[in-house]
Amino acid sequence: MNKFAEDLGHPEGPVRLSDGSWLVVEMRPDRNCVTKVSADGRDRRPIRTLGRPNGLAVDRHGTIWVADSNPAGLIELLPDGDVREIIRHCGAEPMLFCNDLCFGPDGMLYLTDSGMLLEDLAPNGKLREDYLTAPIDGRIYRVDPANYEIEKLASGLRFANGIAFDAAGRNVYVSESMTGNILCFPWDAGSLGEGRIFGNVHDPANQAPFKMADGMAFGEDGTLYVAVLGEGNIVLLDDAGSIKGRIKTNGSMPTNLAFGAPGERRIYVTEDEFGTIEMHDVDTDGVQLFNTAP
Repeated sequence: MNKFAEDLGHPEGPVRLSDGSWLVVEMRPDRNCVTKVSADGRDRRPIRTLGRPNGLAVDRHGTIWVADSNPAGLIELLPDGDVREIIRHCGAEPMLFCNDLCFGPDGMLYLTDSGMLLEDLAPNGKLREDYLTAPIDGRIYRVDPANYEIEKLASGLRFANGIAFDAAGRNVYVSESMTGNILCFPWDAGSLGEGRIFGNVHDPANQAPFKMADGMAFGEDGTLYVAVLGEGNIVLLDDAGSIKGRIKTNGSMPTNLAFGAPGERRIYVTEDEFGTIEMHDVDTDGVQLFNTAP
């Protein structure tokens, strides 16, 4: 493990840009911003302070799409930091805790809403003791970035979190934080089929008082890499959903990950305990992410 960047306040949502620089969010209350990190990891520059930004996706035009968790909403952010649009409702239903997002093969944005207001999950900044059994209505939304139309595709998840399409674009995978399950939903022309449990990333032998399946990314070899907050590792799931390995992180609070440049065979992991981006060598490059339709 090597440290790529440090002095970040609860980083999440890493996105590598074409020039080798990175975008992350900083969720610590004194920052709450989208931040650009230089290609060598030495410099960081806040782009925009928001409510509590959580996840990021960047389209082919360089527009930054931000999943903001408090107040919940999907924010369209220009590279200069100007906000173009904010979506806070799906019809009459308010969003609760926007978490992570990615583009699909159809050029639409797919967004997770964890399903509980932050103030209800952690009153006065302290995680409620019954968080594992508290009522949570995690959701998956589909958003058209051209006209901001939004549709709810799934609900009832136990804290919907990380989201990723497989390389073929046939399935969407979502981490269910409270259970540790990775759910797989067949995808067809913007619709989701019935979800099934693909695998589980929690380690029964790890007695961490708090642990959650978090962000994820696919390797070209079909391996799914999942950050497990609280356990301090990245879990590798094979194409059958079985655990094929764990990568130990330096900190105990990895939140998300993204692959480096093609040929690098490296993952970059945002880690909250020490406020860093860690680098770990792996056996594959990442799948090319969808951005927006031509």
